[in-house]
Amino acid sequence: MFSSEVLSEAQQVVSEALAAGLTVASAESCTGGLVAGALTAISGSSSVLKGSVVSYTIEIKQKVLGVSKDIFDDPSLGAVSEPCAAQMALGVREVIGSDIAVSVTGIAGPTGEEPGKPVGTVWFGINSKNFTHTVCKHFSGNREQVREAAVLQALQLIHEAIVKA
Repeated sequence: MFSSEVLSEAQQVVSEALAAGLTVASAESCTGGLVAGALTAISGSSSVLKGSVVSYTIEIKQKVLGVSKDIFDDPSLGAVSEPCAAQMALGVREVIGSDIAVSVTGIAGPTGEEPGKPVGTVWFGINSKNFTHTVCKHFSGNREQVREAAVLQALQLIHEAIVKA
């Protein structure tokens, strides 16, 4: 189901979060719960992963995660944007009550391309009580490859946040 690279990164996240006594959460759109799925593939993850929100629609991003309506009303922003990723990460950390939260929102394809946002564009947010960081990546490949690359990137961001904590 997951590549060995994704499982290896998930194992590192679980091991290091356990050692640091930290919990994590995810807010996922284009990955549809795969970040949480990769973490729960690892034994011991129940002590690390507090929960996940699959916020595939704008409605859920707003109602559950508290993403501002203004982001969706601005044609230059929308669901696949830096502020959306940042607010998703903050929102899920607050809703779930985790130490660290990651968000993933993007265009996995093969359709959905927008002006300035080609298929493979994915925004990530990482949030803790001490920082919020966002990053945009452009992945190539088919839908499955884009989603797999996004899961790996999200896990790497969690790993980096654990090291910073």
